[in-house]
Amino acid sequence: MASGRVSEGADTEGGAHTHDGTAADTAPAPPAAPVAPEVAAADAACPASGETVRIDSWIWSVRLVKTRSMGATACRGGHVRVNGERVKPAYAVRVGDEVRLRHAGQERVVVVKRLIRKRVGPPVAAECYVDNSPPPPPREAVAPAGLRDRGTGRPTKRDRRDMERLRGLTGPDEAS
Repeated sequence: MASGRVSEGADTEGGAHTHDGTAADTAPAPPAAPVAPEVAAADAACPASGETVRIDSWIWSVRLVKTRSMGATACRGGHVRVNGERVKPAYAVRVGDEVRLRHAGQERVVVVKRLIRKRVGPPVAAECYVDNSPPPPPREAVAPAGLRDRGTGRPTKRDRRDMERLRGLTGPDEAS
């Protein structure tokens, strides 16, 4: 067997064989990169090309509101604006729209980057919009007014009025 040919069943350093039995120069295919299940879920949640997504469904799916019905209620109440205009819950949102949502005492300003119709995890949902919201106001460094020592009992009417005055809920000239 000095001819230099390799028999058909022989293995040459892990290489593949051609039909005539000579070694082929093919490298094994690299394993496919695993796709994160969250990203796969977001891709599955995207509408097909040409389809639209309702604004109440979109703000729910990117986790700006807790439930879809809360999103619809916010739209009906005028708390959701798209590109500066108040919208109804069935408004079709598009990529690039600016959505303003007043919720829980603060305003969220987001720009739509990606349309999804099903709720996904928070890291994936954050990739579907650009958050341009103003920062929340800083909390005061002082202790909150109205904390009472344990065991002092229920506050009197005078104590309650003093606490309200400290919190700024009533003016100093209001005397009831």
